[in-house]
Amino acid sequence: MSLLQSLAAAFKGKAARVPLAQSYMSPWLFGEAASGRRSFDYATAARHAYLENPVAHRAVRLVADGLGGAPLLPTDPELEALVGATSAGQALLETLASQLLLHGNAYVQILKDGLGRPVELFALRPERVTLVFGSDGWPTGIVYRVADRSMTIPLLDADASPNIIHIKGFHPGDDHYGAGCLAAADMAVATHNAAANWNRSLLENAARPSGALVYDAGANGEMGPEQFDRLRDELNRVFSGQGNAGRPLLLEGGLKWQSMSLSPADMDFASLKAAAARDIALAFGVPPMLLGLPGDSTYSNYKEANRALWRLTLLPLADKLLSALAEGLATWFPQARLAVDLDRVPALAEDRQALWSQINSATFLSAAEKRAMLGLPIGENAHEA
Repeated sequence: MSLLQSLAAAFKGKAARVPLAQSYMSPWLFGEAASGRRSFDYATAARHAYLENPVAHRAVRLVADGLGGAPLLPTDPELEALVGATSAGQALLETLASQLLLHGNAYVQILKDGLGRPVELFALRPERVTLVFGSDGWPTGIVYRVADRSMTIPLLDADASPNIIHIKGFHPGDDHYGAGCLAAADMAVATHNAAANWNRSLLENAARPSGALVYDAGANGEMGPEQFDRLRDELNRVFSGQGNAGRPLLLEGGLKWQSMSLSPADMDFASLKAAAARDIALAFGVPPMLLGLPGDSTYSNYKEANRALWRLTLLPLADKLLSALAEGLATWFPQARLAVDLDRVPALAEDRQALWSQINSATFLSAAEKRAMLGLPIGENAHEA
């Protein structure tokens, strides 16, 4: 049997699974020493982006809140209650969307009752999860660590029903862990935060850089070490800090103050900050217009940008999350379907109206065919148009 046939048979469940590498990452493709880029630390990056950067925070909230409030198609009431429930202070879909954007991985624990039926879905913190692999490289469970405590949860229960649903973004260099949008936006977030700190430093210094003390050695000779140390200590004690900004200097002994100004190139930090903000919006899939960024002319109005957000970001992410949840819960709800109800999304109302008008004007279609194309139920008494 060829390699391709072995792969096909394994994924169809007709043969033993092909062994996988355990989270192998190519050093020549993803090595950070060669590129000079600092290593990516999720905890630090998440704090700088979500808790300190307004652009990244708003981008994540737009996507997570939009997906968490998206209307779903009618489905099994028990399944709908599981997916839409808010437990332990977390809304499931909103939490999973945020974790996928920031971390690239989302883990849902299926909590069951005594009869083995799911009673709650809980999103685990992805940075606390470590996959456990079998001898063939495929994951067999997870280890969940909180402080100095850890708990091992198998992926499948004794009756072969799933305990964990793992949802991940695509990672080109890892077989088991996904890559999030934050990894791509990390450098832009660092640039934007650095520009904000630069702005704050300028404001603390009266919106201008400091000057220089120039010593005229023509009449008094060179400045001695003791005189230099005394002058430095006095400047640090009396004139340094935000509270001493603007205090006049009393100069003596051939000293004079020379102010320094910013060049036009130094003043270009505003455009640098705007460019970094646009890169952050691009990484998270949010149109810059929705984040209030200046200079964006890609969309003619706010309504068009909102529709693009739904079409390009929210709906693909919702399909990924809902499909993974439906697949993980197929043991108990084999015929149930989870999907967004496009007819009830306000941002897509114009698209739906245009579709209805086009189908309604098609005289060569019967009423039953029109209803089928619109996704509407076909009654027994549907007549020809």
